[in-house]
Amino acid sequence: MTATERLTVGQAIVRFLANQWTERDGERQRFFAGCFGIFGHGNVAGLGQALLQQDGELSYRAARNEQAMVHAAVGYARMHDRLRAFACTTSVGPGATNMVTGAALATINRIPVLLLPGDVFATRVANPVLQELEDARSYDVSVNDCFKPVSRYWDRINRPEQLPAALLAAMRVLTDPAETGAVTLALPQDVQAEAHDWPVELFTERTWRIARPVPEPAVLEEAAALLRAARRPLIVAGGGVIYSGATAELAALAERTGIPVAETQAGKGSLPWDHPASAGAIGATGTAAANALAREADVVLGVGTRYSDFTTASRTLFAHPGVRFVNLNIAVLDAAKHAGLPLTADARAGLAAVREAMAGHTVAAAYRTEIAELAGRWNAAVDRAHAPGDGTLPSQPEIIGIVNEVGGPRDVVVCAAGSMPGDLHKLWRTRDPKGYHVEYGYSCMGYEIAGGLGVKLAAPDREVFVLVGDGSYLMMAQELVTAVADGIKLVVVLVQNHGFASIGNLSESVGAQRFGTRFRLPGDLAANAAALGADVLRASTAAEFRTALVKARDSSRTTVVHVETDTSVAAPDSEAWWDVPVAEVSTLDSTARARTAYDEGKAAQRPLI
Repeated sequence: MTATERLTVGQAIVRFLANQWTERDGERQRFFAGCFGIFGHGNVAGLGQALLQQDGELSYRAARNEQAMVHAAVGYARMHDRLRAFACTTSVGPGATNMVTGAALATINRIPVLLLPGDVFATRVANPVLQELEDARSYDVSVNDCFKPVSRYWDRINRPEQLPAALLAAMRVLTDPAETGAVTLALPQDVQAEAHDWPVELFTERTWRIARPVPEPAVLEEAAALLRAARRPLIVAGGGVIYSGATAELAALAERTGIPVAETQAGKGSLPWDHPASAGAIGATGTAAANALAREADVVLGVGTRYSDFTTASRTLFAHPGVRFVNLNIAVLDAAKHAGLPLTADARAGLAAVREAMAGHTVAAAYRTEIAELAGRWNAAVDRAHAPGDGTLPSQPEIIGIVNEVGGPRDVVVCAAGSMPGDLHKLWRTRDPKGYHVEYGYSCMGYEIAGGLGVKLAAPDREVFVLVGDGSYLMMAQELVTAVADGIKLVVVLVQNHGFASIGNLSESVGAQRFGTRFRLPGDLAANAAALGADVLRASTAAEFRTALVKARDSSRTTVVHVETDTSVAAPDSEAWWDVPVAEVSTLDSTARARTAYDEGKAAQRPLI
């Protein structure tokens, strides 16, 4: 007879989550670091009670905003290369739907997070209950159905008997490098509190081993032949390089073959910025050096990249008429892009195999010289962008340079939205694979402080510098309260440019004259940060900013450095295009001129199938 234990559904979930482990390369660790939560009537008596009575194996952390706690969970999981994660629980209704944006961000960036929103009564005895969506088509529909398109796995637990299969399916997806993202288990509030006799083996420790699939030999041979025959090969390093711990293998391949490496936003840090093979950032927010190499590349080895429109400059960047793609990716979806040769494998295992297959091969000396010259010219441009101005308001590139200088080699910069991610991609000099944390898959305003919280929880020994503009700060600053209350130290650089600077520049470029992108604040964001409990320092010159930043770095408390900026000084041009359609007809001369420029850019676009 099977041994059982009588627990509520909520208690069973907590017990199960506390006993899940991952293992990769012989290193074993508990998968769930804890559970973020905000309680309401939809989860306080179920998961809330279960978290209260547990033995402390699954720590609970209070959050101030449901979307923000998902962002914090993403920041944590990304810093742990997706080998550890957080769960997030909310009440039914608005508490649940507040997490939808966070779910989309996690899934687009392919970062594991488990969402446990409360749901309406499965028994329907009290319908319609508070916050229930009444849908005339079906009583089985609730607001939690919104999670379906932004979750990699979704389920609603209407009976306790459904829970074991759902939990195992959730873990399968969360620990799959090719399929991971947000997982949503909608939990009716009555079911959460219902007791059931569970088989005790449900709660035994489970270890989910993260495999390193190797390339198929015939495909590897074809890939090596393409790369050997290339005159101007280029490697595009994406986030998969970092998540798989493949940076050393990438460096070894680049050093032995001389093939230059360009980095996507997620892949930035794959090589140190001053590595001889580093061409810097690629694409619409990239460097002139990497983009020049990309335009003439005849074979592109994409490693762990999904080839977003920013990476490909909306498919205008790879301009060689016969360009071929070899796509080393653990996800079949990405391996098949651009009619490329799909080298489906783990990035580290795949790069090691490619290096072995390329033994003895190197690019021409003239190509190595060209790579060094292009990189040298770009690095000189970065030096000029970082250089102090005339003593008035500092520019954003100048601010980035100061943060880069003040931060240590292992410290982390966090950003997500506005003009800052583009400038960081071009100008930040990475020295550590985990030192650059820019969320640019969803580019979600408000991610910065919450994401920084998760980063600091994952890496308490590193300083975390959160760079956020005034517009994004206004979207979501609440987790400053969490950081201060829990003693989680952040350095937040609040860049005040009086509006949505990124969209303002874009608006001007498409002939919309910065409409709706400027504002003058009636209040004081520095005072707001102080009211939320953070220490606050103010700066209006580069010298004042440097002094304040050093003080914030050396402090043990969360500190916000508020700095006014000169928005007229731009970062060096990437010399790449981004497809943002312009009105085809207009009575405005500015729009008509922008449309002419847009048509010119569009003419260079290639299908790449």
